[in-house]
Amino acid sequence: MLKSYFLSKQIEYFAVLSYKDCREINQRIADRQGFEAKSVIVYLLPYYAGETDNLSRYASSYDYHLAISEINSGLENAIYQQFPDANIKGYGDHSPIDERHAALISGLGIAGDNGLIINEKYGSYIFIGDVVTDIEPQLLGAIKPMDIKRCEGCGACMRACPTGILRGEGSDCLSAITQRKGELTDEEKALMRKCNTLWGCDLCQTSCPHNKNPRFTPLEFFYRNRIPCLTAQILDSMSDEEFNKRAFAWRKRRTVERNIEILSGKDQ
Repeated sequence: MLKSYFLSKQIEYFAVLSYKDCREINQRIADRQGFEAKSVIVYLLPYYAGETDNLSRYASSYDYHLAISEINSGLENAIYQQFPDANIKGYGDHSPIDERHAALISGLGIAGDNGLIINEKYGSYIFIGDVVTDIEPQLLGAIKPMDIKRCEGCGACMRACPTGILRGEGSDCLSAITQRKGELTDEEKALMRKCNTLWGCDLCQTSCPHNKNPRFTPLEFFYRNRIPCLTAQILDSMSDEEFNKRAFAWRKRRTVERNIEILSGKDQ
């Protein structure tokens, strides 16, 4: 059932784990579920759909949370057909478990020194989705947790990090800086201009040898209305409905407008 569903969605990498083998990191979310979790279905969404100019590659497409929500909803319906009395809850980012840990012990990738998971086929250009349920693990074909494997530790990502946080030298990554509300320091603005990024940072990914020849995602979602380069004209033309579908919408228009002004030098 799970295999046929995921293959119908062109998702190649997924696994089932016993909930007790996962690392619970948010008991509040777990408590809100209202049921005792027994199994976790974890899967990867590859998102690389082409190069970008001033946006992180993940932000050129519609917000990936929309894709995860769609996948989770369909997965829940597929499970209900076989287990009509099951309790099910889907997540993406805000989960009761450490999603990266779950993906790693499922063998879906290796741990990169930049904190990202590196998949054998799609590199680190992947998102993680998960569904928690009270179905017994053996009924869903759960696997035993695997030993976590790490990358070679070549140091490329650490050398490429523009703030030095991966080397233990900085206090924040450039991606977090671009997503911060309010006024930025002159040094932070200069770094954004130097790296030509108004949202996110991919330097630790583009420098990684596992991403040397990135494999394009088979998922059509990530090709819809892509914006490789975001300009003031494109932003101004977006309706609120369109804007709210974007990964950068959670920080509101003013933050994105500020970043465009920084890159153009109009803030000076």
